[in-house]
Amino acid sequence: MRVKNSEEDLPICSPWAVCSKVDLYQQPWIERQCRCPGSHSCPSGLSPHDGHTLTDKTRQFKLCEPVKKLPKCRFFRDMTWSLISNADNITEQIVHCHCPRGSVAYLIKRQAFQVNSGIGYKYSFACSPQSRLRCQRKEPCRLFTVRKRQERLEEVNTNTLCQCSHAHRCPKHHTDPGVLTGKSYVEEAIRTYSGYCMPILS
Repeated sequence: MRVKNSEEDLPICSPWAVCSKVDLYQQPWIERQCRCPGSHSCPSGLSPHDGHTLTDKTRQFKLCEPVKKLPKCRFFRDMTWSLISNADNITEQIVHCHCPRGSVAYLIKRQAFQVNSGIGYKYSFACSPQSRLRCQRKEPCRLFTVRKRQERLEEVNTNTLCQCSHAHRCPKHHTDPGVLTGKSYVEEAIRTYSGYCMPILS
């Protein structure tokens, strides 16, 4: 497990900002975002049940505040969190509400804005119920968005689009069989992949 940034170098967290991100997609790694104000400390464990953690697929978002104080989001309407990525590579994630149990967060808006050091981006996410639709023939069952953070560190976001039919399974990892490479966005070091239902071999 890797812990990034020393505590002194981190900015003070804004209200409802994610103070630490835990990625469990491959080998677990922690990325500190900011330090909690006053005598509060950012939870450092991997437990999702510490009262300060929101879970999104293979990621955990740690907050300074207790998550039970967050309102519940309405599907498709409320923004669950916003992610601001500045040109100087500093990111801030602010949580507005928590997705209902069994739902997933998806990107609804991407806005570019000009700052002194260049172009920044604001990403807004909303909640959606997990799809129960059966996958059609030649239709991808899962999308992977892979963002290269460092030479050997990747941040992967997955979106399940549909459910595979009987005796088939959807790839869980972007390097699994049944995954095809999609578009690349060089300026943001992002590459996309599409996973297709594969027969389960007995």
